[in-house]
Amino acid sequence: MSTISMSAVWVKMSTILCLCYTAEMKGVEWREVGQSITIQCRVGSDQDHLSLKMGLNETEIVGINKSKKEIILEGMKERVQTDGKFPNFDILIKNLRENDTGPYWCTYSKTGDLIHQYSISTTKGEGSVLLVVTEKKKEPSPSTDPQRNCEGADMNMVLVGITVAFGVLLIMMLGFVLFVMHKTKSSDNAVKPRRVATGNDVYEDMRGTLRR
Repeated sequence: MSTISMSAVWVKMSTILCLCYTAEMKGVEWREVGQSITIQCRVGSDQDHLSLKMGLNETEIVGINKSKKEIILEGMKERVQTDGKFPNFDILIKNLRENDTGPYWCTYSKTGDLIHQYSISTTKGEGSVLLVVTEKKKEPSPSTDPQRNCEGADMNMVLVGITVAFGVLLIMMLGFVLFVMHKTKSSDNAVKPRRVATGNDVYEDMRGTLRR
């Protein structure tokens, strides 16, 4: 992510976090562009109307009344789906964009009759979240990354070189051993045995002298 994009995200975060003091956030949800999030709106009392609101302007994304009539913000109808039974709904937002970053909270309202004077009471529901949408990370494929391919080829060349060098060294050592053995054998064959004079030879020489 670029420095400008990171700065923009943190500016949004610093502004949005101010709402955490007035809205009960379930937690921070991090998503990448193109992903989805499900917001679970829950309440434990009888209500007449559910609203899912978003952002600093409290824009109503989804409105559902007790008769299950839905009103979805124009421009988000194709990206929003609801599932559940009033007053508890799971609201799915698909194909998220960076400008979807912001707080989302569920509010419920109920109309009362006080001596024929209608009043509306508002209740905060459960399921509020702080959504942060970031750019999708681009990870190069090993098959298409030239740097990785070069590194792999260099490693293979190194391994081949080491194998060849080891083989040559082994052959040279074997040749040297065979050469030494051959020279030793040739030297042994070149030494002639010397004749040692025995007692019989001396006796024969004396007999020859007497005859003369």
